Amino acid sequence: MEFARLRLILLFSLATSIHRVWRISLILMMCGGRQRAEEAINTTIQTYDLIPKAIINVLICIRTHVAEVDEVWRRRAEEAMQTTEQYYDPNPVAVANHLNMKVQDLSKQAIAKRGLLNAESGQCAATNPIDKCWRCKENWAEDRQALAGCALGFGSKATGGKGGKIYEVTDPSDNDMENPKVGTLRHAVIQKEPLWIIFAKDMNIKLQQELIVQGSKTIDGRGAKVHIANGAGIMLQFVKNVIIHGIHIHNISPCSGGMIRDSVDHVGKRGQSDGDAVSIFGSSNIWLDHLTLSQAHDGLIDAIQASTAITISNCHLSNHDKAILLGASDTFTEDKKMQVTVAFNRFDKGLVQRMPCVRFGFAHVVNNDYNQWEMYAIGGLQGPTILSQGNRFFASNNQNAKEVTKRMNCSPEEGKSWIWRSEGDVLLNGAYFNSSGDPKKQIQYQMDDVIKPESGTEVERITKFAGALVCKPGQEC
Repeated sequence: MEFARLRLILLFSLATSIHRVWRISLILMMCGGRQRAEEAINTTIQTYDLIPKAIINVLICIRTHVAEVDEVWRRRAEEAMQTTEQYYDPNPVAVANHLNMKVQDLSKQAIAKRGLLNAESGQCAATNPIDKCWRCKENWAEDRQALAGCALGFGSKATGGKGGKIYEVTDPSDNDMENPKVGTLRHAVIQKEPLWIIFAKDMNIKLQQELIVQGSKTIDGRGAKVHIANGAGIMLQFVKNVIIHGIHIHNISPCSGGMIRDSVDHVGKRGQSDGDAVSIFGSSNIWLDHLTLSQAHDGLIDAIQASTAITISNCHLSNHDKAILLGASDTFTEDKKMQVTVAFNRFDKGLVQRMPCVRFGFAHVVNNDYNQWEMYAIGGLQGPTILSQGNRFFASNNQNAKEVTKRMNCSPEEGKSWIWRSEGDVLLNGAYFNSSGDPKKQIQYQMDDVIKPESGTEVERITKFAGALVCKPGQEC
C-alpha cells in the first residue's frame, strides 16, 4: 500500500469517528512495507494531533502477523497495552537489587557447603538462586507448580498455569490448525483457563504453523526430552502470565500462515510468521527458563511492541546470528516501558550478535557466560539503559570483534549519553566493555546494604546447567 494512500485513509478516518480510526488502524497491521506505514502514521499525527495514545500504539503494530483483523484481536491489543502499563516498574533498580541479593545469598551457602553442591559426586548442584528453588527436591514431579514461585527479576510475577489443571500432551502431531486434536500441544495452549502443560513421553514436535499460546499457561518439559524443531516457532501475542521451561527449540523456519485457531472460541487468518524460536509480542509477565535454543530463521527470542516484565534465565543459546532482540522499531517509543532480566544464561559459540540488542528499554544482564561472539555481544539503539553485572565475556580471536558493546543508529556524542554500566564483569582474551553515561547520573541503588551479584569469575559455575535439563521423576533434577 502506497504512502499517500495510507495517509489518506488515516485522514478520512479522523473525519468520521474514533470507532472507524480503530478499524483503519488495525487494517494497517496487515500492510506490507513497515517503514512506509510508520512514515504515513507519523506524518498524519504531525498534521492532526487528534488520535488518542492507545490508538497510536496499535497503529504501529505492523508486524502483528494478523492477516485479517477482527474484534477479538482489537480487544486483545487494547488489553495488552493496559497490562504493559500495569506491570511497568518505575523503579527497575529495586528489581535488579532483589535478584542481586538472591545471587549473593546462594554464593555464601555454596562456599559454606561446597561438598554438598558437587555434581561430580552425583548430588544435586543448584548453582544459582532460581535453580535452588526447585532442582534439589525429589518430589518436583508431584509438585510441579512450585516452579511458579521461583522466577526472579522482572518476570518474577509470572505464575503461568499455577492453580490450573495438569494437561498431559500425549500426541506430538500438529496436523489440524483450525481444530487441533485433543492431546496435542496446540490443543493445550489454545485453552482459555490456566493450565500446566506437561509431556507424557519424549517428543519431536514439528509445528506446521506458529504456535499461538493463550495466557496463564506453563509449558513444562521436565521429565521428557521435548524438541520443537524443523517447523514454526512459539508466539506469545497480547497475552500475560506465561512460563516456558525445559524444552529444546531449534531449526525454526517461517511458515505461510492461514486460518489458525488461537483460542477455543476464535479462528483467525494469520500472515507469514517471521521464523523466531520464541516471539513475545505485546505481552507481559513472561518467564523463559532452561531452554536450549539454536538455528532459527530470524531471532531465537524476540520481545517487541511494549512487551515487559520478562525474565530469560538458565538458557543455552548457540549457532545462530541474532540471539535476543528487545524492541524492533526505532519509532515505537512505548518500548521505553520494556524491562527484561537476562540472567544465568550461556551464550555459546556460533552466535553472532544481539545477546541482547535493546531499543529504548531497560535490560538487567547478570551472571551470563559469553563465549566468542562473532560481531558483538550487547547492543542497543534509541538510548536504552543496560546494567551489566558479573558477566564473563570471552572474546574470539577476531581482532574486529573484541568489543562487547555496540551502539547503533546514533552519533558518537549521542551514544556517550546512554547509561550503560559494567559492574563486576570479567573480560577475557582482549574483550572490552565501552561504558557510557554521565557519571553524575549513575544508576542509584535503593538500599545501602544491597550486595552486588557474584563476580564474573563464578559464572562458569553459575551457568553450568544452562539449557534443558534431564530430569527423572522421583530424583533430584
